[in-house]
Amino acid sequence: MTDRNPDHETPPTATGRVGHPLLTTEAVQRRLGRRRRQEWRFQAYCLVAIGLALGFLLLLFSDIVRKGWQGFRQTEVTFEIFFDPEQIDPTGERDPEVLAAADYAPLWREPLREILGDVEGRRERRAAYGLISSGAVFDLQQMVMADASILGSTQSVALPMSDATDLMMKGKISRDLPEEERPLTDQQLAWLDQLRAEGLVHIAFNTRFLSSGDSRSPELAGIAGAVMGSFYAMVVTLLLAFPLGVATAVYLEEFAPQNNRWIDLIEVNINNLAAVPSIVYGLLGLAVFLNFFGLPRSAPLVGGLVLCLMTLPTIIITGRVAIKAVPPSLRQAAYGLGATPLQVVRDHVLPQALPGILTGTIIGLARALGETAPLLMIGMVAFIVDIPEGPLSPATALPVQVYLWSDSPERGFLEKTSAAILVLLAFLIVMNGAAVWMRRRFQTR
Repeated sequence: MTDRNPDHETPPTATGRVGHPLLTTEAVQRRLGRRRRQEWRFQAYCLVAIGLALGFLLLLFSDIVRKGWQGFRQTEVTFEIFFDPEQIDPTGERDPEVLAAADYAPLWREPLREILGDVEGRRERRAAYGLISSGAVFDLQQMVMADASILGSTQSVALPMSDATDLMMKGKISRDLPEEERPLTDQQLAWLDQLRAEGLVHIAFNTRFLSSGDSRSPELAGIAGAVMGSFYAMVVTLLLAFPLGVATAVYLEEFAPQNNRWIDLIEVNINNLAAVPSIVYGLLGLAVFLNFFGLPRSAPLVGGLVLCLMTLPTIIITGRVAIKAVPPSLRQAAYGLGATPLQVVRDHVLPQALPGILTGTIIGLARALGETAPLLMIGMVAFIVDIPEGPLSPATALPVQVYLWSDSPERGFLEKTSAAILVLLAFLIVMNGAAVWMRRRFQTR
C-alpha cells in the first residue's frame, strides 16, 4: 500500500496550525462569550469613571453655587431722607468740593432714630448705627454729586445694611445662638425686627457687586476692578501672543529648514516651555519687566506680558498642529498654478488652519485668565479700590481677587469668594464656547 504522506508530517488542521485539534463550536462560543464579557466590563469601567468624574464635578459646582448665589444679593433698608441744603451746601453755590466734604451721616441717622424711637445714650446709638453699612454715607454723597438738584427735597433711598445684619437676614447666622456668640446683640435684633415690621428691610439684587471695586467691608466689595484688570491683561496678551505665536508656527512648519540643529533646539525648547510651572513665568516677569525695564508694578500691562510668555507655547504648538493638518495636495495645487510660498501660506494654508489656530488661542487665553501665581509675583495682589482706567493703572485680576477674599477673616467674604468664582467660571465657559463656535463656523466655510 502506497503511503500518501511520505514525509510522515501531521496534516494541518482547519485552524491553520499544525498538530492542534479542531475547535468545537462550543469552545468557540465560550471564547466569544469571554471576549464579549471582557469588552462589556471595559465599557462599564469607562462609564463608571466618567460617572464619577461628572459626579464630583457636579458636587463641586453645586457647592460653589450654594455658597455663592447669595453673594449676588444684598440686604437693604429704605429711608425717607431729606437732603438738607443748609447742612450739605451751606454756601449755596453747589461747589463740588463743598458737596464732597459735607457730612452725610446725619441724613440717614435721624430717620433711623425716629423709627426706632427708644435709642438713648451714646452706646445704644452706636449699636443702632451698626445695623447700617458705612457705605451709606458714600451712596448719599454720590447721589448729591451726580444730581445737586435733589438738595432741599425728600427722596426714598435704599441703603446697604452692615455685613452682620446681611448675614443674619440671609440665615447664615442662627438667632438661637447665645448673645456673646452672635455679631448682633439682642437689642440690635429687636431693632432689626422693628425695621422689618415697618416693611423697610428687604433683600435685593446686589448691583454693587458687579459695579464697584474692592473694599474692606464685605457688603461693599465688588469685582468690577478685578474684571477690568483681567480684561486689560487679556487684551495685552492677545495682541502680543496671537501674531507672534501664529508667525512662529508658520515659520517652523512652512519655511524652516529640515534637519537643522538650531531649529531642532527651538522646537524642543518650545515643547518644554509649555510644561513649565506658571510661577516661573512670574519670576521671569519680576526680574525682566519690573526690575530691568522698570515697568509699573501691579499694572495689567505687566500682567499681560507675563501671561503672553506663558500662552505663547500653547498657541505655537496648536498652530503647528493645525497647519500640519492642511492637506499637502492643496499646497501642491497652488504651487502648480504659479503661487509663491507666501501666497500659498497666506491664501490657502492659513484659512484652512484658522479654526484650529483660533481654538488653541482661546484655550490658551482661558488658561491665562485663571492663572494666579504669576500675577502674585508682579504685585497684582495689592488691595486696590479704584477701577483701572487703562493697562498702566494699578489693578488686580479676577483669580487674584478670589485669592484675596478667600484669605480674609470676615465671614461675609465667603459668599463673595464663591460668587467671584461663579463669574470666573462663566467667563471660562463663554471663552470655550466661543472656541467651539468659531471652529465650527470656519470649518463650515
